[in-house]
Amino acid sequence: MVETPKAMTKIIFHVESKHIDYIRNTLESYDGMALVRTIDPSKALIEIHIAPKCEYMIFELIEYITNKEGIEIREYEK
Repeated sequence: MVETPKAMTKIIFHVESKHIDYIRNTLESYDGMALVRTIDPSKALIEIHIAPKCEYMIFELIEYITNKEGIEIREYEK
């Protein structure tokens, strides 16, 4: 029997629009771990889809980007 894969984790973040491309390129460079989609360019909202079992690594990358690169990435609360 084939096991159904777990759904991807989806989180919406607010960033400065000038950083969207950098964040997308950085996270998507880890092949198959995450996809970044701009959901509202005027509000600079991005949605990050994280593959199962890759959450820890992607959250470490986000933490690195915020702490070492000085780019503010914060979870969007409706």
